[in-house]
Amino acid sequence: MHDAPTQAVEPSSGTVTEGKEPLSGGLKQRHLTMLGLGGVIGAGLFVGSGAGIAVAGPGIVLSYLIAGALATLVMRMLGEMSSAIPASGAFSVHAERALGRWAGFSVGWLYWFLLVVVLAVEATGAAQIANGWVPGVPQWGWVLIFMVVFTAANLAAVKNFGEFEFWFATLKVTAIVLFLALSLLAVFGVLPDTEPVGLANLTGHGGFLPHGWSGVVSGVLAVVFAFGGLEVVTIAAAESDDPARAVGRAVRSAVWRILFFYVGSMLVIVTLLPWSSMQPGKSPYVAVLDGIGVPGAGQIMNIVVFVALLSALNANLYGSSRMVFSLAERGEAPRSLLKVSGGGVPRRAVLASVAFGFVSVLLNLKWPDSVFLYMLNAVGAVLLFVWGLIAVSQLRLRPRIAREAPEKLTLRMWGFPYLTWAALVAMGGVLVLMLTDDAARPQLLWSAGATGAVLLIAGVRALRERRARR
Repeated sequence: MHDAPTQAVEPSSGTVTEGKEPLSGGLKQRHLTMLGLGGVIGAGLFVGSGAGIAVAGPGIVLSYLIAGALATLVMRMLGEMSSAIPASGAFSVHAERALGRWAGFSVGWLYWFLLVVVLAVEATGAAQIANGWVPGVPQWGWVLIFMVVFTAANLAAVKNFGEFEFWFATLKVTAIVLFLALSLLAVFGVLPDTEPVGLANLTGHGGFLPHGWSGVVSGVLAVVFAFGGLEVVTIAAAESDDPARAVGRAVRSAVWRILFFYVGSMLVIVTLLPWSSMQPGKSPYVAVLDGIGVPGAGQIMNIVVFVALLSALNANLYGSSRMVFSLAERGEAPRSLLKVSGGGVPRRAVLASVAFGFVSVLLNLKWPDSVFLYMLNAVGAVLLFVWGLIAVSQLRLRPRIAREAPEKLTLRMWGFPYLTWAALVAMGGVLVLMLTDDAARPQLLWSAGATGAVLLIAGVRALRERRARR
């Protein structure tokens, strides 16, 4: 183990020249490609989409288009900055360079907190499924197994993380491609015992927009957070052989991935089944597979959701460790976390993240409706705050990069600055929707409180540093 070298240039100085990344370069292009593909396919899509269909009807297709467009714009902004300034802290580094140390500190710690809390949800969800298959092993035992396995994999070498995600993503992509293929055959009546369904389910049962545009808007609120996790691609790109090229490829494919996996899935689901038959909390994918006569549809989808949860657990452990390592590099976290193994793995950062993640899991198992619920509410809207800082950072950094190092702009944000401003307005709109929604309001208020606390700490630290320089 050895200390990571300090950066050649202070991020807060505003320059766009980056120091050498001390972490391993063990991620290959195939790892990042599949991470990008699999990153948009999670349990939120397979199970959570049912809640969106229940409130929007067939209009959920439009809800996913709107939410997907917002996520795509954020990814494009991230891609522009990450290809110009690759760093393990990604948008935390960009925020610091664009807005100052307070911004890098705030967005970095908020994102870390988000990942380690969500990690608990994923570990618990995967354990519940595994306990159903092997009830002899208690739920806490499965959680322990998962945490040990993925911690060991992340401690050994970054390529282990890449390999896990490669095969997880391959299974998820294969599953959803097969689902789309079977569904399309059923739509056209090609499968045995099926007839062409036509547009009856799209236009009947209250029409395409049974709850009007307000239903579409409510659908956006229900599905927008399913796009969280795409940001890990830009964090991982810093440990690839060619960061600028790798992140560029991943981001460029974001549009068709979202259209194909999300919008395509929703379209075939609401075409095959009446939207009114959907039940929140139950997978519409299982309903479709049952409807077209696929045997064991529930167990098949259980396996896919299980893999999706383990994939997210693995990615969140990786992303949180790299984020806290980057914070330590810039003096925003304990310097003891800077120890890097001979293979370029920040082992103490991994252990720190998994330790807090394991505490979160224990809180989820012991007090799911009290202590952990407050923690979960505290990160409910953090993703939107992070996206907002990404957009503001891109507004500030783009002119600076164009002026100081235009050759680094290998990937550019579309319609700058207008689409960046449009994305910011859309994020503000989602926050207003959360404030007016009885179910989402507690999440927004708790998340605002957590964000305010982090900003207060950042402000106090900045004030102390300013006084110390006098």
